[in-house]
Order: sequence, then C-alpha cells, then structure tokens
Amino acid sequence: MQVITAKGDGPPTRENVPAEWEIEAVLAWHDENPRAAISTLLSDIRHLRHQLVLAEAAMSTGMTRGWRPSYDRD
Repeated sequence: MQVITAKGDGPPTRENVPAEWEIEAVLAWHDENPRAAISTLLSDIRHLRHQLVLAEAAMSTGMTRGWRPSYDRD
C-alpha cells in the first residue's frame, strides 16, 4: 500500500493536501461507487453555478469595481 503524505511542513491543510487524498475521501464517502461520486460532484457544480447567478444578480457593479463572476475556468 502506498502512503501519501501532505506537502510541506505541518498538518494537512486545504492548500497542501494531495489530490489523491481528496479523490480517496470522495470515493470513501460514496462507498467506492464512482458513479455516485460523479453524480454528487455534478450536482454540487450545478448548485454552485446557481449560487453564482444569485450573487451576480444581488451585487452592484460598483461594489465589485467592475468584476463579474466567471462560470467557466479560464
């Protein structure tokens, strides 16, 4: 069994946890069912995009100095 360690010194944080740990955690949460994991992640994406739409509608352009949310990765 391969042991995966966090990058850098100190305890694991969101910034230094290897992607492999996150993948293993997602699969473990879904009882090793990749379809259920993908379904949940896609549902999370839809929810977060909807939250972005609501936030964009509630923000004024002056409040964000012209910044607009991006719905896709650059």
